[in-house]
Amino acid sequence: MLLNVSYNNKEIKQKIEDAVGKPFTLKERWKLGGIGSPKLFITDTSVEIGNLLKLDNNLNTCNIELRPKGIIVRFRSLLETYGLIIPYYKLSLYKGEAQVYSFYKDHYFIKVKSDRKAIQQFLKKILDYKADNAPTTLDDL
Repeated sequence: MLLNVSYNNKEIKQKIEDAVGKPFTLKERWKLGGIGSPKLFITDTSVEIGNLLKLDNNLNTCNIELRPKGIIVRFRSLLETYGLIIPYYKLSLYKGEAQVYSFYKDHYFIKVKSDRKAIQQFLKKILDYKADNAPTTLDDL
């Protein structure tokens, strides 16, 4: 789901927590070695996200936040911050040519480029956490 997360709205916060869980505690963040990605440069997107990014002339960048049951891909357009909320069971992650990584959820997608070693380590952390915390039954969703 694509949400405007610029404002402190209880309903939107609840939707995010239902989909991907509450944020990690400080102790869990230390244990994981951080839960945020480095800056990623957006190369391609689905239509809905692309329409938001075309509204301004800034460099299109995003970052990713790790949550217990999924990830949040955040990007800015004009003066607003948007988040693509992706639960692990709907996340598809692909590595393309020339350090391009693609995140898919249903009909949404974001392709990002980064040549830094840190992003490879962060994506490995996402895949490891996804594998360790994957639901085993439909009741776990």
